Parts: sequence; C-alpha cells; structure tokens
Amino acid sequence: MYIPSAFRQEELTALHQQMRACRLPSLVSHGEHGLLATPLPMLLVEDEGPYGTLYGHFARANPQWKDLAAGSQALVIFQGPEAYVTPSWYAAKAEHGKVVPTWNYINVQARGHVEIFEDAERLLKIVSALTDRHEGGRDKPWAVSDAPDDYIAGMLRAIVGFALPIERLDGKWKLGQNRSEQDQSGVRQGLLASTDPRDQALASEMSIPKPA
Repeated sequence: MYIPSAFRQEELTALHQQMRACRLPSLVSHGEHGLLATPLPMLLVEDEGPYGTLYGHFARANPQWKDLAAGSQALVIFQGPEAYVTPSWYAAKAEHGKVVPTWNYINVQARGHVEIFEDAERLLKIVSALTDRHEGGRDKPWAVSDAPDDYIAGMLRAIVGFALPIERLDGKWKLGQNRSEQDQSGVRQGLLASTDPRDQALASEMSIPKPA
C-alpha cells in the first residue's frame, strides 16, 4: 500500500483498534490456485508477537488454505471509514479554485505466513470465541454450546483453522492532513452535515483543526 508520510499511522494501539473495528477483513494470497481473496471474520490476539496474531478459519472446500499451507504469504486488508470529498468543502475553492475531488479513508494491512491447523479442540476454541464476540451485544446471545454436540463436530470437520502471526503492519489514515487547517475544517463540517453514516464515521476520526 502506498503511504505518503503525512498519512502513515504507526501507533500500534490505533492500528489494533481499527483492526478490531473491521468486522469482515479480506485475506488475499497468491499460490498454485492463482490470486485468491476471501472475506473472513478474524480474532486479533494483541500480545502474541510484535504486532499480534490473527486467528480464523476457512471452509475446507476453499483451496486458498492449501496455498497458505504450502508457504504463500497472506495479506489481510482491514477497511475502515471512508468517504468521498467534494472540492466544494475546501476553503481553497473560493480562494483560487485549484481543487479536485478525492477520497479519504482509513485502511490497515497485515502481512505474514499462516499456520494451518485441523485439531477439533483448537477449532472449537476459535469458533466459540468468534461467536461470543459477535453475539455479545445481543439480548439473548447464541452460543456454540446451544447446538447439539454431534452437529458441531460435523461442522468442525468442514473447516480448517489458521493462525497468522503478523510480520508487517501498515496503517494509512488519509484524512486531509496534507491540506490547510481551513480545508480540513471544511471537510469535517461537510462530512458531519451528511446524512450518510459512513461520512459521519469518517468525520469522527478527523481531529479538529486549530483556529487560524
């Protein structure tokens, strides 16, 4: 990912926070089966390795795990808030008109080599943890243990698990930091005035520029 210095995010806490906020990252790899990408829910264990370790599982029928087991490197993309930015929000439009549209966004990318595992007990732990994470906010959360044991055992045989110790972690916070404080303020106010929750989510990530 191309990251100009003004947009580079290196604070590990911020990177991890964005990774946790992304509910369905995409795992990309290239190997014998070509270039493959699979959207997958994942767990981040922050204290395993210098950048953390990601856990998840594939359908056994998905050939991507075989490429990863053979040594292909994995790239995991965590897309954060994003929004179109109209030149109309820039103070510079009224000053000289030399402005064009852009897209602002937050994106984190993790790289590493994957360990594939098929142990039922380990798979059950991952599946249960993922379920608990996404059921946690419900009034009556469902648990893996709610299903019959023999049914869960059969479902576990249909998947393979993976652990991805992160070897490289890149973060890009493209929030208009390269523009004047007046332009940044105009963008933030424009996004906040939008009825689109995606625009408002990005506005909440922008710091409020100091008054000129």
